[in-house]
Amino acid sequence: MSLICGLPIIESVYCLACVRWVWWRCLYNAGHESENWGLASIEEFEPVPRLCRYILSVYEDDIRNPIWAPPGGYGMNPEWIILRKDSDETCGRSAPYLIYLDHDHADIVLAIRGLNLGSHSDYAVLLDNKLGQTAFDGGYVHNGLLKAARWVFDTEHEVLRELLARNPSYMLTLAGHSLGAGVAALLTMVVLQNRDMLGNIERKRIRCYSIAPARCTSLNLAVRYADAINSVVLQDDFLPRTTAALEDVYKSLLCLPCLLCVTCLKDSCMFEEQLFKDPRRLYAPGRLYHIVERKPWSVGRLPPVVRTAVPVDGRFEDIILSCNATQDHAIIWILRESQKALDLMLERDKTMEIPANQRMEREHTLSRELSLEHQAALERDAALKVPSRSTHSYGTFDQAETSAAVSRSPGEASSFSSSRKRRESWDELIERIFDTDESGNMVLKNMQTTKA
Repeated sequence: MSLICGLPIIESVYCLACVRWVWWRCLYNAGHESENWGLASIEEFEPVPRLCRYILSVYEDDIRNPIWAPPGGYGMNPEWIILRKDSDETCGRSAPYLIYLDHDHADIVLAIRGLNLGSHSDYAVLLDNKLGQTAFDGGYVHNGLLKAARWVFDTEHEVLRELLARNPSYMLTLAGHSLGAGVAALLTMVVLQNRDMLGNIERKRIRCYSIAPARCTSLNLAVRYADAINSVVLQDDFLPRTTAALEDVYKSLLCLPCLLCVTCLKDSCMFEEQLFKDPRRLYAPGRLYHIVERKPWSVGRLPPVVRTAVPVDGRFEDIILSCNATQDHAIIWILRESQKALDLMLERDKTMEIPANQRMEREHTLSRELSLEHQAALERDAALKVPSRSTHSYGTFDQAETSAAVSRSPGEASSFSSSRKRRESWDELIERIFDTDESGNMVLKNMQTTKA
């Protein structure tokens, strides 16, 4: 009897706890994640708006007669475009890309476009994965993005080697957005492991800017390659925070908020130590740049601030319940806010009127600080003792495929029966999402057809 009388009290406590959790989640803002990070400098953030323009230009059929040009144009000289490859030329192995020889900034840029919602091949690249499926350099990476990166490297390494030989003082910059950001990040890792195929280029001449990337590398790889890979995230962007398999994300396009809420609930109920013990949990790669331009209860957008760090704990682990979670993923918004942030930095720097010798000293100091921060992150990662290889029950990982993946050369294709079965399931999934119209093009099914 006394137990029955206590049930209402237990029920009330449980309801209060649920209300408190919902209230906390609704108030949780992306600015909290990076509030203790340092501010980004002009030197390290300057390429971001420019690279966003280059990535946007890949969507154009003719750069000389642009249709989708952002305010201010693309800032490109059409004569300096070395090559462009569209979906037909990549044969669905990778998203379209271009190579641009930027003489104004002493830069050789390979820019990779983001996901095309109407492209069957783009979905196939993203869905070719279960989280942390493929072993790579002591960690785990996204399988489909790695295969796309290896294909781009095998196809273009000779062109890049020739350009680097002709321009020995130029940087090699790999950039991409969304799907292309993941390919660019893993392509950077492939390049760093095969520098001899690019004429033994120095490591410090290779860099990557992943704009709104998917989670594509395990924690140890994300930290280890932070000296070369930079990830840029705008405020509440959902993709760098989504721990669900990308297959589940794109299967639920019609109810993406539902998936984000469920993922948010699941991750909030897991202890941080439990997350670190999973060696195949994927993260946004490299050094993180977080553009913050909204605060709780604020009306409209505030002047954007860019914060940066190489975090190990709290690496965009929480889904933000925000109506801007998908809008902040759009590259046109990232371009606009990153340009605003850079203009504010330049204006502030001009006001301070720093002498040239002090500016040079500041650059050396910044370089040293970034190196020390990276070293501290590596030590923190080592202190966590995250196992690099494991048969953790996460996704649908096959240990036999792991050992084979380690011994496989970059250019070899997978020939395992388990891979064939996965490809069949992806085709079935794509058949559920797409229809073929009279001209043979892939089109999204309507809601009723998808539910059926």
